Amino acid sequence: MTSTPTETVTLDAGRRLYDQLDELRAAGPAVRVNLPDGVVAWSVTRGDIAKELLVHPHISKDPRKSWPGHRPGDVPWLYPFVDVINMTTSDGDDHTRLKQLISKAFTARRIEAMRPGIEAVVTDLLDALERRGATERVDLRAGFAHGVPTRVICDLFGVPADQRPEMLRVMGAVFAADVTPEQSEILAQDLYRAMQSLIDTKRLMPGDDMTSVLLTAHDEDGDRLSEAELVSTLILMIGAGSETTVALIGAAVRELLTHPDQLAKVRAEPARWSDVIEEALRVHPPVMHFPLRYATADIDLGEGVVIAAGDAVIIGFGAHGRDPAVHADPAGFQIDRADKQHLAFGYGIHYCLGAPLARLEAEVALPALFERFPQLALAVAPDQLVPQHSFMGNDVVELPVTLGPAA
Repeated sequence: MTSTPTETVTLDAGRRLYDQLDELRAAGPAVRVNLPDGVVAWSVTRGDIAKELLVHPHISKDPRKSWPGHRPGDVPWLYPFVDVINMTTSDGDDHTRLKQLISKAFTARRIEAMRPGIEAVVTDLLDALERRGATERVDLRAGFAHGVPTRVICDLFGVPADQRPEMLRVMGAVFAADVTPEQSEILAQDLYRAMQSLIDTKRLMPGDDMTSVLLTAHDEDGDRLSEAELVSTLILMIGAGSETTVALIGAAVRELLTHPDQLAKVRAEPARWSDVIEEALRVHPPVMHFPLRYATADIDLGEGVVIAAGDAVIIGFGAHGRDPAVHADPAGFQIDRADKQHLAFGYGIHYCLGAPLARLEAEVALPALFERFPQLALAVAPDQLVPQHSFMGNDVVELPVTLGPAA
């Protein structure tokens, strides 16, 4: 693919994700790309440029102040990413205020205190898998990878059992790339309704959960958390705390099953599961691109590329870890790799608050899975796995395996 700075190319989804990263990286420090419904943005896929822009003083996350002409609701698919008002779409004091409200749930002490609950969820899911036949084809994504983080995050935010199916349905649909504007508008409405149902429930029956904590902050001091910010923060935290970790667990399983030498290493040295997790995050980042950022002044990136003030920017978070200028053999899965740096959880002030929880969930889930089912194997050839059709999320739609006899 060749491109001049004034051309635009379509940002691909699914099987073309990784190939297009290489093409975009070769085309320039930033390339104008077409996103759904007529949105045009500068795609950044070079690792050094991505890190530079993620902390650049003239890059904003606030569309209300920094994206001229955009009106909330104009582009329905952008609702969960752009039209919400939470810490990922705010700068400066607003970002600090919103981050402080939620950060109390993600201190190192609180995260570690969640370990027994995560272990209980994992054990319950593994027990259910063990009741399946040893040779039966099982979708490990639906039966395990999805269950671990979604149950943990729903417990953390106190989502009632009867509301969880709808909550997880709408969250799972957020990253889809092949929806019509009408379907996107319906999804935005469903997202809002799901969060409002949770809020209404917690107003009647508050509990020891983060939704109740946020609700108290809103009800006692509306200046600290508006109703729109309350809904938007729930969309962010429940969504980011579920689908991304599903992808992480699934990616690690796929790589270990297709690299038995790497699986043998971690089995011989169980303390190295953290190496597995970081290498999986580098090779298969759960979020490939996350919309959007906005230039507040002209930014000259060299090679004839200038991002103009008011232009939208989409950072390729998944591109950094696969950049050959950053890593040798970037597509290879090697837990011995000395440098496993990646941007899977972002960089700078918008670094993901939930990263320690995601790592802990994977740290508990992965060794327990391989210990319970030592003969776990893919039920299809790796190239038959169907990727999620999205330019944002990076997962497979199904992970067919055979479990083998339980240990």
